Amino acid sequence: MAISRRTFLTAAAATSALALLPLDAAGAQASASVAGSHRGSLPAGAGAGARLTNLAHLRFLLAEVPVVASATHTTFDIDVSPRVLAPWTYADTDGAGGYRPVGGGTRDAVTGYWTQGAYNADDIARAAIVFLREWRATGDVQSRDEARDVLRSLAFLQTTSGPNAGRVVLWQQEDGTLNPSAIPVELPDPSDSAESYWLARTVWAFGEGYAAFRREDADFGAFLLSRLHLALDALGRESLSRAGQWVRSDGRDLPAWLIAGGADATAEAMLGLVAATEAGDARSRQALQTYGEGVAAMATDPAKGWPFGAVLPWTGSLGFWHAWGAAAPEALARAGALLRRREWTAAAVADAGTFTPQVLASGGPHNAWAPLPAEAQIAYGAHGRVAAAVQAASVAGEGLRVLAGLAAGWFFGANTAGIPVYDPATGVTFDGVETDGRVNRNSGAESTIHGLLTMLLLDANRDIARIATSITGLSSFSGLRVIDAESARRSAGCVVVRPEGGSWTGEGNLSGGAYVRVPAGESVEFDVTEADGILHGLVWRQAADAGEAVWEVFRGRRRLWSTRTPAGGTGERGLTEADGMLVPQLLGGDLPAEPVTVRCTSTGDLRLDALVIQPAVANAVYSTTSGAAVLYANGTRRDQRVAALAPGAGRAYEADGSQRGHAVGGGKVRVRGGGFTITR
Repeated sequence: MAISRRTFLTAAAATSALALLPLDAAGAQASASVAGSHRGSLPAGAGAGARLTNLAHLRFLLAEVPVVASATHTTFDIDVSPRVLAPWTYADTDGAGGYRPVGGGTRDAVTGYWTQGAYNADDIARAAIVFLREWRATGDVQSRDEARDVLRSLAFLQTTSGPNAGRVVLWQQEDGTLNPSAIPVELPDPSDSAESYWLARTVWAFGEGYAAFRREDADFGAFLLSRLHLALDALGRESLSRAGQWVRSDGRDLPAWLIAGGADATAEAMLGLVAATEAGDARSRQALQTYGEGVAAMATDPAKGWPFGAVLPWTGSLGFWHAWGAAAPEALARAGALLRRREWTAAAVADAGTFTPQVLASGGPHNAWAPLPAEAQIAYGAHGRVAAAVQAASVAGEGLRVLAGLAAGWFFGANTAGIPVYDPATGVTFDGVETDGRVNRNSGAESTIHGLLTMLLLDANRDIARIATSITGLSSFSGLRVIDAESARRSAGCVVVRPEGGSWTGEGNLSGGAYVRVPAGESVEFDVTEADGILHGLVWRQAADAGEAVWEVFRGRRRLWSTRTPAGGTGERGLTEADGMLVPQLLGGDLPAEPVTVRCTSTGDLRLDALVIQPAVANAVYSTTSGAAVLYANGTRRDQRVAALAPGAGRAYEADGSQRGHAVGGGKVRVRGGGFTITR
């Protein structure tokens, strides 16, 4: 099941290590007594011609669930077939290569009920999409039948009458009992009392289900369309009713009509609306147009620095991007092509072609850039980067397909653990890897599903699959470097502040868990040894005017250049959880080859967190079955020539993936301004 944004933010200041321990060690599922095992090993990659998608582990997670019709919950053919299929939420490793299906929370020894539930709407919806896509890709009848019964399961969770009609209950117990108010609490509570991420994913599944079944089984297709429209009725009472309205977020106007305030949730709904629109549903087309406008409004300008062209996922923070649920570029590319909205496809291409290279050069799809890359890496985030690049390539240049192959290498060893985390022999995808390389070898529904969604993409794009499966590890990378203000030289009046609540500000994480308060006239000096870096100042800006940060770059005693950035002035926080914002500010200017000193002087009341250095040309070096592959990502607007990090030939690409000729010559690699080069 996807971690909710609220759950993530509550724990954002804490280490993510606990989440990646085996679940019984973390105390979450120690009481599981479900029988069963599932065994397999993880070979190093897969043959270039072999099919990668293997539904065995997902099928292992499926359970038959009895359902009984009520005044508010029913499903298709419930009288004829009162049992549906749903995947268990988690699967714990038994330490010997096998797995035990597990529910969410803890299990009551008397009732057998989980404090959350055994099955959840998020994973039921996404599992249905896997079975649908496998059926449509291969014609497999078993996958068709499983898709049907999983969609029936999802439909049972949708409330059909009363004030919550169209919305979806999140959790269900093994005996089919619904649990609208789980422990710990997920908002909204009860889970069908407002629009939600699980409602968005229900739209995704019903949209793709209708498109797949409308000719195969007209009655079932019509049922899915009616349930999709019921979901749109519910959305029409909330987010869709706010179309064209704006909310204030730290001085910026953002769309008020995103589902649950998220471009992430809305984008997943858009994927279903695209499928239904392509199948001829006019109502889905109208909703798609509305939601596409909202998601596109969350796009950023790569020329302005952080977040390097990414589509921001959340109206609650201008300094927070997360990898999980980052379907916005995929959805914008598909919807933009369908509705002929070039600004949508441009936003998708910027995210895929400018931000993804920076993600890869930072070491891979870390869960969060808040605003600096951190947290674990999981299949949910890795799949998003691959799907974004594949879909953007359909409306832009072929170089994005090569980029997709590098991103998909995460599943075969290009991760912080340096091992394959997907097994084509069993369909197991590990639940994640920590920044220090520790591996969570559990394999729950969400990881399994997003691993399989990626493999379905690779099987449909064998050129991308050949690149991905040739990768055996990530040898090195050079992403953002951070120098914390508290570790720099400080004048006498500066004060190091460690907030009692920890590093989480309400909208982002302070680097190092602290900042330096710099009164007027005081300063902080950073020693920078990198050449050709791009400087960003990380200031926790205040809501009120607080003067400026005066930035000066010195080589010895000679000042090379200077600039100013605001220390405050973000204005009323609006819907955000805290005053002010924590967003890297692009300083500009060039760094010479020699070491320099960067001085930051306050003219008011400055909260200085760090100096962030983005390499002019960031890189990631991959080990492959035939030597090294290297990604070079140019963060500047001008062409660069850099020393080759490994032998090989390659091509230079613009940020949109269009080719600009051969890139290697004389031991140097040419990288187009704002673009990327890949050598192999």
